[in-house]
Amino acid sequence: MKRSRFLALAGALSLGLAAPLPAAAQQDKQVLVWGDTLPAGLDPHAIFDVPMQFVLLNMYDTLYRYIGNPPKLEPWLASGHTVSEDGLTWNFKLVPGVKFQDGSPLTANDVVFSFRRLLGMKRGPAGAFLPVLKPDGVTAPDAETVRFVLSKPYAPFLAALPLVAIVSQKQVEANVKDNDFGSAWLSANGAGSGVYRADPATYRPREALDLLRNKDHFKGWGHNPKPIDVVRSRPVAETSTRVLALMRGEIDATDSYLPTDQVERVEKNTRTRVARDESMRVFIIRMNNKKPPFDNANARKCFASAFNYEGFNNVILKGLVDRNPGPNPRNLWGNPPDLKGYKYDMAAAKAFCDKAKAEGAKLDREVEIHIQSELEQTSQAAQMFQADLQKLGIKMKIVPSQWPQITSATAKPETSPDLWIHWVSTYFVDPENWIGQMYDSQFHGTWKASAYYANPKVDELLRKARSTGAQPDRQKLYEQATALVVEDSPDIWVYNTIQLRGLSKRVQGYQFSPVGSGGDLRWMSLAE
Repeated sequence: MKRSRFLALAGALSLGLAAPLPAAAQQDKQVLVWGDTLPAGLDPHAIFDVPMQFVLLNMYDTLYRYIGNPPKLEPWLASGHTVSEDGLTWNFKLVPGVKFQDGSPLTANDVVFSFRRLLGMKRGPAGAFLPVLKPDGVTAPDAETVRFVLSKPYAPFLAALPLVAIVSQKQVEANVKDNDFGSAWLSANGAGSGVYRADPATYRPREALDLLRNKDHFKGWGHNPKPIDVVRSRPVAETSTRVLALMRGEIDATDSYLPTDQVERVEKNTRTRVARDESMRVFIIRMNNKKPPFDNANARKCFASAFNYEGFNNVILKGLVDRNPGPNPRNLWGNPPDLKGYKYDMAAAKAFCDKAKAEGAKLDREVEIHIQSELEQTSQAAQMFQADLQKLGIKMKIVPSQWPQITSATAKPETSPDLWIHWVSTYFVDPENWIGQMYDSQFHGTWKASAYYANPKVDELLRKARSTGAQPDRQKLYEQATALVVEDSPDIWVYNTIQLRGLSKRVQGYQFSPVGSGGDLRWMSLAE
């Protein structure tokens, strides 16, 4: 396909398929058109969200990697590791002979460079490591050994390693400008060793990314006799347009937030199907605890009691989700066995509101709830919530926005929305990924901790849980912390996802893992 024609095609998709795809594009047997969301850039050390997981899984490799569902942590670039008795010194042996996509060898120095770069930038997934790891704590005793010396024990360290993409030191350093860590260049290029490489000539942020198969990937392709050579990632903004594009054969996959009211429609189509997988993704209505009225616990409980969980989960979402009463996914360890959470009770909501008003809470001001306009569920939840709050005399304005704009605003409590709706997905499999990074006050300023909740006892429990090695001991600490957090009601926790992704029936080998939401392309092939 000529580039001019290709770009026109990409534009139609990114704008919501204003024009149909040429028939030839639909018939290419070795090109997969992936309709999921792209991140704002391609630098894996700068962005930390679900769209970046797609880039991380396919363009880069990590020391360890999650496979399958339930996700299992397996050695990847590392062949294994040892850890000192005090939990501070970790040594990793690298698989020999790994090469970056440009043909240069991947060595321990590249791993050291990658971690030091991440820690120096203090962006993206760096927050998981900054409290326990300094740049000079990462060294390379030899070309195939990487050593991490932590400042204090950190039990989730191994679980969090798949967050860090290993980048080529040679490529990135050659493109550093004005001490930017090479981020301007890496945001539109690739410097990895992963199963697919980016074509920078056709890349447009959040609109188009072409991925070409790395035939020389160190894991080989024996697991997949018919791998896909070219993947065109083409996000489609509007939900209805995205579903229509799938059923017409213009894309091969929707995002992983397929609306439940579209499931039957997709399943009835002769050339499409729905992949249903139990996930670990919590749907949250976040409240800014630094802004009135949410700086008052009874006001927060009023809002938590005014959300119709059953109506949303079982009627609007047709029971295709699981009620989740707390911050951790219900299918993860660390939840109290008797955790009840909040329920829809307008009488209780009014009582909490009355208490809040008596305490001086400003419930007479209009509050704003920010939704992700491209994700229909956030709008549905906000509209239902708005109607019930109105019965309590509370005015709430719905503000359409998008993920990058909202998360940028959450860097400060003054600019963070009053309320906003999102999911916390599985970046790594440990309570630290959810309650640990959401409700420990040391993470304020990150989007995960944008409730700006602070409870010294919760901080103490979460920090102790990080430094405790044995899972049974950590579980007790997380259970105590979870009970306290739920009692304080800093957010509204609604459900744990059963992921729904629309797929063309020609897509074979799709394998789901909660980490990456099923976006691991190396398993997939296309039917003839």
